[in-house]
Amino acid sequence: MGMRTFVLSILLACPAYAWDFTPGLPCKLNHVSAQAEVELTYDPRVPLYAITVTRKDPWPQADDFAIRFDGPQGRIIATDRHKLSEDGLSLTVTDRGFGNVLDGLQFNRSATAKSGDAEVTVGLDGAADAVEAFKACEGAVVS
Repeated sequence: MGMRTFVLSILLACPAYAWDFTPGLPCKLNHVSAQAEVELTYDPRVPLYAITVTRKDPWPQADDFAIRFDGPQGRIIATDRHKLSEDGLSLTVTDRGFGNVLDGLQFNRSATAKSGDAEVTVGLDGAADAVEAFKACEGAVVS
């Protein structure tokens, strides 16, 4: 096996950590990394946005959930309106407007989700185009 074939086989065996947009009802924006899976949905029929962050270890019960965006348009968004899945691995926030979240994903380098003493950071490389497509989801209200 030549060196190029060997390197290519290693690269193909590694997961691709892309941000993916899927149109439909609901529209979806998804990212899977070694640290977490992030899924945003928007259903224009309701209209309602949701973000779910899933970790390998359960999220702790906590009063607040926050996302910190690091980069040129850094910001922190916090809420007490989050819910944990039955197994505690997934944390979900829903709202009628997600403009600050979407801008944070589109225009920064990383996002750190934090609840209690648990946090997970995901890179935002390659997110901008997928977020732009998600924002254009039919009937989207990103205020």
